[in-house]
Amino acid sequence: MPKKLNQLEATAICGNDISSSCLYVSALAIVYAGQYAWISLLVVAVVLFFFRRIYGEVVGALPLNGGAYNALLNTTKKSTASLAASLTVLSYMATAVISASEAVKYAHSIWNVIPVIPVTIGLLLLFMGLVILGIGESSKVAIAIFLFHLLSLTILCGFCFFFLFKNGTETLFSNFNTPVKGGIITALILGFSAAMLGISGFESSANYVEEQEKGVFPKTLRNMWIVVTVFNPLIAFLALCLIPISTVVDNQDALLSIMGKTASGSWLSLLIGIDAALVLSGAVLTSFVGVGGLMKRMALDRILPKVLLKKTRKGSNYLIFILFFGLCVSILLITQGDLAKLAGVYTIAFLSVMILFGIGNLLLKVNRSRLPRPERSSWLGLFIGVIAVAVAIVGNVILNPQYLAIFIEYLIPTLAVVYFMLYRTSIFRVFLKILDYVFPEKNAIFVRLNKSIKKALNTINRQQFVYFTNHDDVSILNKVLLYISENESTKRIKIVTVLDEGDTIAPNLKSDIETLDRAYSLINVEFIIEPGVFGPEKIKELSKRWHIPTNFMFIASPGQKFPYKIQELGEVRLII
Repeated sequence: MPKKLNQLEATAICGNDISSSCLYVSALAIVYAGQYAWISLLVVAVVLFFFRRIYGEVVGALPLNGGAYNALLNTTKKSTASLAASLTVLSYMATAVISASEAVKYAHSIWNVIPVIPVTIGLLLLFMGLVILGIGESSKVAIAIFLFHLLSLTILCGFCFFFLFKNGTETLFSNFNTPVKGGIITALILGFSAAMLGISGFESSANYVEEQEKGVFPKTLRNMWIVVTVFNPLIAFLALCLIPISTVVDNQDALLSIMGKTASGSWLSLLIGIDAALVLSGAVLTSFVGVGGLMKRMALDRILPKVLLKKTRKGSNYLIFILFFGLCVSILLITQGDLAKLAGVYTIAFLSVMILFGIGNLLLKVNRSRLPRPERSSWLGLFIGVIAVAVAIVGNVILNPQYLAIFIEYLIPTLAVVYFMLYRTSIFRVFLKILDYVFPEKNAIFVRLNKSIKKALNTINRQQFVYFTNHDDVSILNKVLLYISENESTKRIKIVTVLDEGDTIAPNLKSDIETLDRAYSLINVEFIIEPGVFGPEKIKELSKRWHIPTNFMFIASPGQKFPYKIQELGEVRLII
């Protein structure tokens, strides 16, 4: 079994992504909010505080890989969960390409002989190799980058304070007397919208929670929140103390380097340049690790091809990482690293995932109220968080209307692949009817195509599902079969009751199942009485005996008295 990640390792992987935001978000906030940028960034920190609880509740109740996808898969329709998954993959692709490209550009500014596009591809290839070797090995690289980054930011802030102490606050007061376009409120809202990009990476930890040691996940959320709350507003404020707003606007891409040069000379500017290249590289690693956990879950649930689940000897799903690398390279070559195009995808996809995670929390509260969880977000915090992110999406579309069009261009083909897998049985049936129309003579081409499609359909429909129950509530059983018929491509389900010695079957369970078997004529319902004790070992035993993966096994939401935690049951899903 691969080694689980401790607090430092898990924090470093996602922390490199979110902490790299200070390299661009402080400048962005100043561009739109002027001297009030630090206030916009503090508001972002408040919103993120609410999302700490939102993520903590959902992942605490459902500690499985997949982030927003997992939250929605266990609370609502599979198609809605698939939308969240598509948006998350899209966000990771844009993040990886932006981070790799910007890292190489920083390196190019230090040593201008570096060719940007080839080296960017090489950087993506390097991190693909690291994650294929194993998440434990890649975490060591992440830790080194993360600690160096925090040290670099601390040194920068320290020298900025010293400069301020030595030279006074003339620049700060001059900046605060600068007129603000549209008024203070408009500036704060637009600054907030732009600054929300500074929390990208916060969602990543939820996508590899199964690789983390027990109790580590909420600590990663806390650690990321502290970094964002301390450094982002502080750097924006110090920038306003050292540099005129007009200079910030003209030098958005290298603000921290300019701050370093102003505060202490070329050596500090060089240090920040090296740090920027390294931490942005670390954000690439975050994307690979996050997408690995997510796409594995998607493949297990049959919304990505099963072939992606092939593993190395160390247990790494190498085909997932190779596919992700290929997609990133294709986007890089198509856009030529154009930041504006990539940002359009990145901004809306990432913020949409945040909203969907909030919706997942809402559905968890309503549909899975009995499910135990270590912490709960307040209703007020949930609504404030979701509304704030919605405002940020609208604000970004107002700031950059072209972002929406670019986002849709990339979203449509992504959804096409996922929804083809989700609804492929219906698509195959339609194709069979088209074949009948196109080939009325039933020639050799028709026979071959017809045979191949029917074989594929039979393979898909042959997959069995399992629902465990010891109750005879016919309304719940009806909901189970309705869910199966609407969300899964199968014709077979086993309804299993596990009876320990001395236990008796629920009085009406057998007759209820017989009635529902007649009502759902297209689904073969098999009732099984299994001796033993229901729990993780029994689930593993039945999964092995019947050759049915645990993620194709369902239970109703357990209550407080249930002796096991959800994660102990493997990939078992909640559908009631």
